[in-house]
Amino acid sequence: MPIRIPDHLPARKTLEHEGVVVMDSTRANRQDIRPLQIGLLNLMPNKERTETQFTRLIGSTPLQVELTLVRVTDHKSKNTSEDYLKTFYSTWEQVRERRFDGFVITGAPIANMPFEEVRYWSEMVEIMDWTQTNVHHTMFICWGAQAALHHFHHARRYRMDKKAFGVFRHKIVNPRSVWLRGFSDSPMIPVSRYNDIDRTSLGPDLEILIDNAEIGVCMLDDPKHRAVHMLNHLEYDNRSLADEYERDVKAGLDPAPPKNLFPGGDPTKEPENRWRSHAHLLFQNWINEIYQTTPFALTAIGR
Repeated sequence: MPIRIPDHLPARKTLEHEGVVVMDSTRANRQDIRPLQIGLLNLMPNKERTETQFTRLIGSTPLQVELTLVRVTDHKSKNTSEDYLKTFYSTWEQVRERRFDGFVITGAPIANMPFEEVRYWSEMVEIMDWTQTNVHHTMFICWGAQAALHHFHHARRYRMDKKAFGVFRHKIVNPRSVWLRGFSDSPMIPVSRYNDIDRTSLGPDLEILIDNAEIGVCMLDDPKHRAVHMLNHLEYDNRSLADEYERDVKAGLDPAPPKNLFPGGDPTKEPENRWRSHAHLLFQNWINEIYQTTPFALTAIGR
């Protein structure tokens, strides 16, 4: 089954070029089936790139999915035009009465700012609480995961001695997890963050699923809040880390090249994607588990 997204969303051309089946509104309305309702709260400045990365993964499922793009209400984007946002995005205020089978909350480029000083933090708290009543299962990514761990569990984060930047081999801690079906024992996962979570602040309600002894926790299961927390970036495309590196070089920051990304460590060569299959596995497992457990009636979600 294909993914249903807005008819003229720029990501559509990219997905169709890659062979992802995309459904238009007319065809979707003819099908006698309840599609899974998935929401994506996009907190990243480059909205188009991020929505393409996630729709690519959400669309690679045999189930019909209807994706709703969401943005925080109390925030003006500096990198995306208001016309684009009004055309393709709903504000959280516009969707707060709706219910979703699944909801993804992305990272945001505010890693060094205390949570309570983020301008839209009060709305983020409302959204995180809302997921407990209006969403069947939530996936928090990167800063979104740090925020949710702070809000729901009072988990402490700290700044690492140096930025974890590159593609790192990780350890699967619980291979029996429904979220990790089909994962290899030591997947390569893209990482770009300054912060880690203090393990001593993680309570018994959380289970570490993927870990790395060098750079910290990667993914946690949070059944109490019907959520998973992914601190790293399986959704990244081939050039996400490379573009970040080149941006920092141009800014005169003299960064080290991302580890294990360029062939032979040579930044002049095109990056190698060593994580694509695990990215698809994670989202297929997530959507399949949602499909198996979500109520048929949307009105029953969260009860």
